[in-house]
Order: sequence, then C-alpha cells, then structure tokens
Amino acid sequence: MDDPYQNNVYQQGNEGMGDNTYPTYGQGEGGQDGYGYQTDYPPQEEDAASDVTEGHDEDDQMYEGEYQGIPHPDEIKAAQRAARAAAREKARAAATGVSEEEELADQYESIMEDCGHGRFQWTLFVVTGLALMADGVECFVVGFALPSAEKDMCLSNANKGMLGLIVYVGMMVGAFVWGGLADKVGRRQCLIIALAIHCVFAFLSSFAQGYGFFLFFRLCSGIGIGGTVPIVFSYFSEFLTMDKRGEHLSWLCMFWMMGGLYASFTAWGIIPHYGWGFSMGTELQVHSWRIFVLVCALPGIASLVGLIFMPESPRFLLENAKHDEAWMILKQVHDTNWRAKGEPERVFTVSQIKTPKQEDEFIEIQSSTGTAFQRWMVRTMTLIKQVLQNVLSLVSPSLRLTSLFMAIVWFTLAFSYYGLSVWFPDMVKYLQYEEYESKVKLFHRERVEHFHFNFSLENQVHKEGEYINDKFTNIEIKSVKFEDSLFENCYFEDIRSTQTFFENCTIKDTIFYNTDLWEEKFIDCRLENTTFLHPKKGCHLNFQQENDILIYLVSFLGNLAVLPGNIVSALFMDRMGRTQIIGGSMLISAGCTFFLFLSFSQAAIIAWQCLFCGTSAAAWNGIEVVTAELYPTSKRATAFGVLNALCKLAAILSGSIFSSFVGITKIIPILMAFSALVCGGLLALKLPETRDKLLM
Repeated sequence: MDDPYQNNVYQQGNEGMGDNTYPTYGQGEGGQDGYGYQTDYPPQEEDAASDVTEGHDEDDQMYEGEYQGIPHPDEIKAAQRAARAAAREKARAAATGVSEEEELADQYESIMEDCGHGRFQWTLFVVTGLALMADGVECFVVGFALPSAEKDMCLSNANKGMLGLIVYVGMMVGAFVWGGLADKVGRRQCLIIALAIHCVFAFLSSFAQGYGFFLFFRLCSGIGIGGTVPIVFSYFSEFLTMDKRGEHLSWLCMFWMMGGLYASFTAWGIIPHYGWGFSMGTELQVHSWRIFVLVCALPGIASLVGLIFMPESPRFLLENAKHDEAWMILKQVHDTNWRAKGEPERVFTVSQIKTPKQEDEFIEIQSSTGTAFQRWMVRTMTLIKQVLQNVLSLVSPSLRLTSLFMAIVWFTLAFSYYGLSVWFPDMVKYLQYEEYESKVKLFHRERVEHFHFNFSLENQVHKEGEYINDKFTNIEIKSVKFEDSLFENCYFEDIRSTQTFFENCTIKDTIFYNTDLWEEKFIDCRLENTTFLHPKKGCHLNFQQENDILIYLVSFLGNLAVLPGNIVSALFMDRMGRTQIIGGSMLISAGCTFFLFLSFSQAAIIAWQCLFCGTSAAAWNGIEVVTAELYPTSKRATAFGVLNALCKLAAILSGSIFSSFVGITKIIPILMAFSALVCGGLLALKLPETRDKLLM
C-alpha cells in the first residue's frame, strides 16, 4: 500500500542513480540538512551562531530562574516534545500504529513552539478579530435600520419580514460556500474575497433608494460576511500552539461581542437624528439610517486592509504540498516574534518538513486546449466537485458520529440563543405598547363646532363624535382612532399621521389638502362629496417616540453582558476542558430561562437577558474552539462552514417561531429554549475532549 504521506523529493538528475533513488527534501549533495538546492540559505554547522551573537559567550549568560529551581521555557518545550515522542513509540509498541498524519501534526506543533507566540500572532489576532467584529455588526444592522427604512422605502409587513430574513439566508449560504472553498483555495485568499464582497455591497446598500435593490445588496453583503466565522477560526488556530489555542481563540470571540456593542452604540448615536444626511437632487435622499449602514461597514474594511499584509496559513500550504511557501512563512513568524522579544539572534533551524501526498484530482489544462471560458469552466467544475466531496467526507464512517453530535449542539445552542435574542426586544416593545395603550384618552359623544385644531393629537379614541365646520391644519396625529363619528364641512390641511384610522365614520362635504390620509385610513366609512387635493407623496417616518432609544439600550446591555462569559471561558478553557465549558454553560443557561417566567416589567426582561447572554457566551466560545481542533486541516473550514450554516438556519427558524408568541404566551418560547439547551448541553458532555489534541 502506498504511503499517503511522504517526504517531498527534489530530483537532482544525477546519472547512475536508480529510479527509486532521490535525495530527501532538504538534503543536497553531501547529505546535509537544509534546502539542498537553495543557495540563499547556506547550511550552518551545529555550533554555528549568527553574526549578531558574535563576541558573546553563551556560558556567561545565566537563566535568571535557575537559582529558584524554575525550568527554562526551552526545557519545558523539549520535555513536551519528548513526551509526545514517547507516546508515539508506546503506540507503535502496542501495535496500534501512529499515522503519518499524526507525525506531521507533531512536527508542525514543534515548529510553532520554536516560532513562539508574540507580535505576529497578536497582529493576526487584531486583523481576524475585526473580521469577526464585522460579522457581529451584520447581525444587527438591518434590525436597527428597519424602523426608519420601512417608512423611507414604503415597506409593508411582508417586505420587512423578508428584509430581516434575507441577511441570515445570505450568511447561511456564505458560510457553506466560503468554508468549503477555504479548504481548497486558501484561508487568506477566501477571506479577502469574502470581506471585499461584503464591503462593496454594504456600501451600495446604504445608497439604494428602492426596496428591491436594498434587498439584493443586503443579500450579497450577507453572503460575503458569512464566510468570516468559518475562515477566521480555522486561519487563526493554525498559527497557535496547543497550549495557546483554547485561551486565544476564546479571546478572539470577544470581537463578535464588540461588533454588537459597536452596532448598538452607533445606532444610538446616529439613527434618532433623522435630520442628519444630505440630498443629491430629488431622487437620492441619504438619511441618518443610511449613514448608520455605511458606518457599519468600517470594521470589515479595516480587516480587509490588514489582511493584505498577512500571509497564508502555513498549515494549509503544507497540506497542499506547497513546501517552499510554508517554510518562508514559518520563518517570517519565527523572526517577527523573536525580534520583537529582543532576541534577533535566534535562528530558524527547521530544514525538513513532512508533507502529505495529494489525493485530489489534478487537471492540467494546456493553454491551447479550448477557449479561455472553457478552461475556466473545467477548473470551476473541478473545484466544485472537490468541495462537495469534502463536504460528504464529513459523514464518512470515521467522522459520522462526531459530525452528528456537533451538528446537534450547534443547532440547539443557536436555536435557543437567537430565538431569545429576538424574543427579548420584542417583549420590551410589547410591554411598551401595553403601557402606551393603558394611557389612551377616550372621548365619547363629543360635539365640536367651528373649532380650529392647530395642536397635535396623540393616543386618543373618539367615539360617536360630531365635528361640524372644523379645521385641522398643520398638525401631527399619532395613534388616534375615530369610530362612528360624523365629519361635516370640515377642512384638513398639511396633516401628518401615524397609526391613525377612521372606522365606520360618515364624512360629508370635507376637503383633505396636502395630507397623508389615504383610502386605507378609512375603514368602512361613507364619503359624501369629499375631495382629496395634492395628497402627500411617498412615505414618512413615524414620529419619534421617547422610548425608542430603549431598544438600542437593550441590545447594548445584552452584548455587554457577554464580557464576563468571555473572560471566564478564556481563563478556564484549558483548565476545565472544552466539553465541560460547553456542557456546563448550556445547562446553566437552561436554568436561567426559568427566570423569564418572572419577567413582568421591562427592567426584569433586560436583567434576565443580560444573565442569559452572559452564561451562554462560554458555550459559544467552547463550541468554536472544539470545531477548530476536532477536524483535520483538509476539512476544518468546510466543517466550520457547514456547522455555521446550520447555526444560521436555526436562527431563521427560531426567530420566526419565538416572535410569533409575543403577546400570546411566554410559556412555549421558554420551554423550547430550555429543552434545546438541556439536550445540547448533555450531548456536549459526550463530545471528544480536544484540550491535548494536536492540530491534525
């Protein structure tokens, strides 16, 4: 049987050598280690040092912890490597065998330990974190802009629902597509393209005047940003050593929280000021909510600029037999970190890296074969085939049970979290509405003659009234209802209305001039000799309510409450283990849902929301760390993409289900969230622990 992994070989073309005789990758003539064919990196003797250390006697340099009995960090790393080598020998002695894949993972872990953790990883941490922050912002953009956009673009309830849905549909598609492509094309390249698509269409959506264009641009923006989560965690994890992955991937999750805070804060500061903005002619109107949409694209733009200066994942390059590129990047990581630590004399001593044999079908297309379009189609279809085969490999016998458990945990966590994330603000709005309705003013059988209404009317119900020879001019009418009333010889001019209706009324000899009182405002009314002159065109914003800002505050506090959960998970991820963090967090969150039965006020709902978000944050961090560590490099981003797409599907379903029970009952949403969290939490405890697992 052919060995699926082999040392890369470089044929020197020496005559007299047998067909099976090749020098090993990194061995030139003379059998020395290093790149045998490279003259830019001459081999050094075992005791050689760089020019920087010339004149220094290493024997004179004493490790300061030696007197305290503290082992040197290099000794700790050497002991860890020796332990892994002993484990491999023990496995061989037990006839279980150690695969070449495990040897590659062990070698890569040793290389990353030599490279250290420093400036390079922290720079990549910020760049990829901004991409994750852009994903967090995208989840809130439409929700915050919709109350203004619905009037600015004349949106019906069906259109509003579709606009809220289309973003998650785009993110679901993007997660699946970009996750699969990242395992075949490259992490960095796919992330750059995905962020570029997001930024371009987010920019265009801020200027889209029509509903159709705005819907399409937000869909494309969602498809672009959907690739960030699968790629970011796969990309960043491949630059971390085993003892750093759990903690630093957990810290990375904080950027998603920062995205929610950024969206809430900017919405709070920009959207309520509807006068902000500018006009370009009569067709292009840019109001404050459009400026908010534009500002929300800034994290994605910043990450895109930073990625231009970042290299590709060397682990991905090695998996695809791109040895030279991987070696150069690893050397760059090594030199950047040790130079920043004040030890530029450290030499990158790796000379030979084991790489896997390629199993994917490779099609070489000669430049003279067919047209350029035909060659592009062949390459594209081959890439699609490889991606789909990689997706199907997730349910192969070796990964079937693991993928099933992971899918259930991802789905149940997302179903409860996103469902309650929709339910909390909707319940606050419902309680606001109930409080507003409780203050309604009722006027019964009033008779008003020759009166001039030049003041606003709000939150009133007029029943069986008579209005004779009255004038209503230059006023705002909000949440006013006229029932079984008579209007005779009245005059309405320059009226702006919100939630105002006439029901079973008789209107005689009345003129409506420059108003927004249209036919749909008159329900079962009898109109006699009534004239509508110069009706207001277009849509108009609802009048600003004093409690609208509370919705931004609810979101801001909910995202801020995630901070303690992020800190706890980062500090205890490696101490407690990934599965304990996930299972414990989900079960504690399930217990917190029962407090929602006590949510009788807006303050109580906000408090329980903060408690739930804080306890569930650790579960999100844990499941993302496990996903990055559980799957091999060739399938890591693909698995992340499939699971994240399933997460967005759960968000779509739960958002629709939970919101439908607002104002009807709170028992069903609470029980659904509780059941999902308990099921997922118990199953999470059965997942394999990856705390001491090498990155395959």
